[in-house]
Amino acid sequence: MSGELKFLAFCVEIYKNSKKISGKEAFAIFEKYNVLSYIKNCYGALHTTSSQYIVDNIDEFITP
Repeated sequence: MSGELKFLAFCVEIYKNSKKISGKEAFAIFEKYNVLSYIKNCYGALHTTSSQYIVDNIDEFITP
């Protein structure tokens, strides 16, 4: 498994834990708002940040 793929899984995990939702619900949100592509495109910067920053960044990304 590549580092990028591990990071995507990590992001789903920390997001679901932060929001107290299931993995299925978190993944549905990620699919709806194309979060996986966003994370993949920003991997270089995001993988060096804290878990809380990643969750906040995802929330900012999906909020219109």
